[in-house]
Amino acid sequence: MPNYLIYFNRQWVGERSEEWIASRGPLAEAAVEEMKAAGVYVFAGGLEEDKPVFSAEPTGGEALITDGPYVETKEYLGGFALIDVPDDAAAKVWAGKLAEACGWPQEVRQFS
Repeated sequence: MPNYLIYFNRQWVGERSEEWIASRGPLAEAAVEEMKAAGVYVFAGGLEEDKPVFSAEPTGGEALITDGPYVETKEYLGGFALIDVPDDAAAKVWAGKLAEACGWPQEVRQFS
């Protein structure tokens, strides 16, 4: 079965209170537990916003490792789930469940 990545950019969350964000945690956890029970779960997690970020830039020899994102951008990955499902239709179902649980949009891409 193909693997699909379901993910969101942190900016898609919008301006929400910490309480609202915290209220979504149990809903998202329930969606992940549903994935596990259905046998489609591979991995899921949110990315830490307050932890160090490192970048690797090719130099044609030894890569240059620097602190912080290499490309300045207003959007960055907030979290993702990796699922193993038979087709696009099934991936869309799980993306919809995560979108409803989290309260913000999700994007889906298949691994090649």
